[in-house]
Amino acid sequence: MIIVMKAGAGKKDRDEVVKRIKELGYKPHIIHGTTRDVIGAIGDERGKLVLQSLENMHGVENVLPILQPYKLASSEVKHEPSQVKVGSNVVIGGNKVVVMAGPCSVESEEQIIESAKLVKEAGATMLRGGAFKPRTSPYSFQGLEEEGLKMLAKARDLTGLPFVTEVINPETVDLVADYADMLQIGARNSQNFALLKKVGQCGKPILLKRGMAMTIQEFLMSAEYIMSEGNQGVVLCERGIRTFETATRNTLDLSAIPVLKLKTHLPVVIDPSHGTGNYHYVAPMCYAAVAAGADGLIVEVHPDPERASSDGPQSLKPKKFAAMMEKLRLFAEADGRSL
Repeated sequence: MIIVMKAGAGKKDRDEVVKRIKELGYKPHIIHGTTRDVIGAIGDERGKLVLQSLENMHGVENVLPILQPYKLASSEVKHEPSQVKVGSNVVIGGNKVVVMAGPCSVESEEQIIESAKLVKEAGATMLRGGAFKPRTSPYSFQGLEEEGLKMLAKARDLTGLPFVTEVINPETVDLVADYADMLQIGARNSQNFALLKKVGQCGKPILLKRGMAMTIQEFLMSAEYIMSEGNQGVVLCERGIRTFETATRNTLDLSAIPVLKLKTHLPVVIDPSHGTGNYHYVAPMCYAAVAAGADGLIVEVHPDPERASSDGPQSLKPKKFAAMMEKLRLFAEADGRSL
């Protein structure tokens, strides 16, 4: 159920409602809107009639059921789009299209610093790079782990770009959160519920990637796991799903953008690099994603992709990335937005 507070209701009224929700055995989640607050009461669905009595409390406008199984992520709870702040100066979900760019893996201090400088010069607003790498093969490069996190932090300090990096198990969440501005949950961990709960407690924004065979509802239920632990700073990332097609690495589901925009208030980011697996297709998918309303892009860029430790074939060279960014500005401007 959601408890809709009246416009102008004060903190005292809201606190009393939160207190009563707890007394009834439910978990309250406050969602701040532009004109009023909404409080989600999460718990046993059989207690709807008990919660309905909250309509009599001072400052409450009405109490409504949430029809979707994902409660906090649903647009029923919050009608206006959410904005997620990363670092001190990046907002995902606003009028600016956020571009996160950098190599798949951190390979050396020189490589990640050079990458950060190049993508910033081209107009990227965030740095991406993997320190922990879950790979299909146990013999593939697994990442530099904490040393890689230190290198990412140094690149951030030198360029001012906040960075997003993947976390792959609950045991390393606190370590990664100590360094990173945003934590990424990869496709292979999108239904690792222990990990989702842990990042829901970490206090850092989360980039949640769609699993390779996930439905939209399953995707939003994974977001719900994070949000139910108190972390409302979730950004959804479509990175391609597995189909029968072999011409691309995955099938990038751009239709997920309008679907998610209708069903949820959370920002939506597109990953055309993993979505296609081929650098030739990355720029066209970036243009299409922005035209379809994506709030951001996460793009793999490497100064020397032929020698990359991972995902070289899908990584753009810096000059190609810069050229793409110039054209991407036109698509953003056509939609009344900016880069």
